[in-house]
Amino acid sequence: MQVPAREQQYLRFGPFTLDLVSHELWNDGHRVHLQEKPFEILVVLMERPGELVTRDELRDRLWPSDTFVDFEHSINTAIKKLRDALNDHAEDPVFIETLPKRGYRFITKAEETNEDARSAPLKEIVAPATPQTRIGYRRYALLGVVAFAAVAMLVGLNLSAVRDRLRPGKISEQDTIVIADFSNSTGDPVFDGTLKEALRIALQQSPFLNVLAERKVAAIFRQMARPAGTVLTHEVIRELCQRAGSKAYVAGSIARLDSEYALGLKAVNCQSGQVLAKELATVPTQEQVLNALGKAAARIRAQLGESLATVQKSDVPLAAVTTSSLEALKAFSLGAAAAGEQGPDAALSFDQRAIQLDPNFALAYLSLGADYLAMNQPGRASEYFARAFELRDRADERERLSISALYYWNVTGELDHAAQVLQQRIASYPREVGGYINLGNVYNLLGQHEKAADAYRERLRRTPGDIAPYDNLANTLLALQRFDDARQLIREAHSLKLDDYMLRSALYALAFCDRDLAAMTEQQRWFAGKGEETLGFSLASDTEAYAGRLGKARELSKLGTDSAIRADSKETAAIWQENAALREAAFGNVAKAKQAATEGMKLAPASQGVAAEAALAFAMAGDTARAESMAQELNRRFPLDTQMQSLWLPVIRAQVALHRKLPAVALKHLAVATGPRELGQITFITNLSCLYPTYVRGEAYLLSGQGNAAAAEFQKILDHNGLVWNCWTGALARLGVARANALEARSSRDAEADAARARSFAAYKDFLTLWKDADPDLTILKQAQAEYAKLH
Repeated sequence: MQVPAREQQYLRFGPFTLDLVSHELWNDGHRVHLQEKPFEILVVLMERPGELVTRDELRDRLWPSDTFVDFEHSINTAIKKLRDALNDHAEDPVFIETLPKRGYRFITKAEETNEDARSAPLKEIVAPATPQTRIGYRRYALLGVVAFAAVAMLVGLNLSAVRDRLRPGKISEQDTIVIADFSNSTGDPVFDGTLKEALRIALQQSPFLNVLAERKVAAIFRQMARPAGTVLTHEVIRELCQRAGSKAYVAGSIARLDSEYALGLKAVNCQSGQVLAKELATVPTQEQVLNALGKAAARIRAQLGESLATVQKSDVPLAAVTTSSLEALKAFSLGAAAAGEQGPDAALSFDQRAIQLDPNFALAYLSLGADYLAMNQPGRASEYFARAFELRDRADERERLSISALYYWNVTGELDHAAQVLQQRIASYPREVGGYINLGNVYNLLGQHEKAADAYRERLRRTPGDIAPYDNLANTLLALQRFDDARQLIREAHSLKLDDYMLRSALYALAFCDRDLAAMTEQQRWFAGKGEETLGFSLASDTEAYAGRLGKARELSKLGTDSAIRADSKETAAIWQENAALREAAFGNVAKAKQAATEGMKLAPASQGVAAEAALAFAMAGDTARAESMAQELNRRFPLDTQMQSLWLPVIRAQVALHRKLPAVALKHLAVATGPRELGQITFITNLSCLYPTYVRGEAYLLSGQGNAAAAEFQKILDHNGLVWNCWTGALARLGVARANALEARSSRDAEADAARARSFAAYKDFLTLWKDADPDLTILKQAQAEYAKLH
């Protein structure tokens, strides 16, 4: 039993003093011999002075999970020893009152003190009570019972502080806990891994406890040079726990005891090895194991310091929030382990198996959606998030909030609503760090990059060794044009041996913005041969197109598309196809644009992202009828989607209006695509935004003869190269600035015209220098060269 050190060390009642640090009992300066169980019972009773503590509560609190005893006899023996030590009697109690067939109550007053209990020479005593001492005790006890509340106020006795101090396994809000593997001696493999995952779910219902994430456990395992799948024995889990800086680990066991299953749980201090909390439960059938485990976990939560109110509020039976099928839960647990060790693609088959075994397993649908989202397949992800939302009543409060947030984000697209739910999740579970990443992601989609950075920083503060906040914060710093900060952050991550494709793509973007070809090549080599090579091909393809080398860009797009298809990611392949279609249309290759857009639609016809990009490509290529039809369908399918309604549909409709030479109509459509949302990232094109509405608005201003307004729009794209990266709009914005200033020069006089002409000349030169090695047959290049010559 461990009591945290506090300012007051002692608790005094009658002639006795309880030492909260050394866990000793003293009587007027003499140490009283008291065995462990009677001492623990005294502590439990003093936690709740004047309240009934049942025999069942004592049994559940004080007997270890790996010990099988006659509880009735053990409690009776411990109470008798405690009364002997206190010179108390059941028939005429001074300190401990017996409520027959119910339990016990501590009935005297206690007060905090700093005075050392050892005011007399050390001497162990167990003395029988005399009539005189019993009269004195009774008088003191009556004073405590009659005037306890008044005395407490007068001496400033803080009952909650006393109770906190007497909780032996109290966990602070900064602490994390680790879950060890279950010891399974039943011989039934269905429990292997299953009960550990069930325990994780049960403990994560708590808004008080912070369970170390499996991916963090896997990362520390790698630091320990332990192979994946190493059994978390006492020695291994304690070392892992210490490396993680966690306070405690929770270990479990299951065994057969005659015809019953015996479940045991214990929480152990990582540093000292001291048991902080213990629980034991027995059930007659396998089907009752899960709910028994959930109840034992709830009692462990209380012993570790969580308030009874929050335990009761968030203690939902495990079978009700997971599945009644142990086989389904086993598959789910294998998926969680695979995701932590190898990534989301390794978890797919296990999560799919869990759903086959229990089609109503809400958490399995949630996990599958998260798997596909992490693999950049939002279309597939949304199917599983929608099903999880339908089944959300079969999840606990914490997971219901997660399901709802991901549903509003990825299915209906209601980003503001998703942000509100994520804020609620963080407020309800402040020690659960997962919500900060998703909240930051939603803020980025809304164009609120400062808020996103704050969310990622808070996650980084709470989990400094986790790669996720580094990934997302690096890309957000790019969007905020804070390139030096992004470099420093990535260096910090690499110093911690953290590395992945998101950090590498951010490094590629930084190198691109610096026009550092060697650094770009270095990052390109990193992608080669890895599972993320399709992203490497896409980045290289966009860079080639940015410089006007469209032939080379097509080759790389084909490699990226083929790589994605081989990896069973047709949606990703289709996105690359639509990117290519937009480039072709922007550069004047109408036939190739329509062909690429059609091919992309065949690969993933149900994908929202693919359809949105294809519709814009058809609009830019002049197929206005098809673009309008697709826009109507997108509006029908996604009437609440924030980005669909504020970005994609306005830009598609505006482009159709431009093709019909109606710039005023185009500008009217684009009126909603302004403010922070205009700068929102588009997740399905890798943490960036091509700023399509901004580009089309610039074109509309050109067509309407508003040179200065057009130049401002194109310059906005150039000023946000950390958000645009190597998207083709960044290249053509240079040409847009040149054309806008040439237009302004023609409509101005004297000095203003000369200044505008000079700006136009410089912008044309900048664009043509960028495209000095461009494919010579590109329509837009020929137009730019002719305009430049005319300007001369």
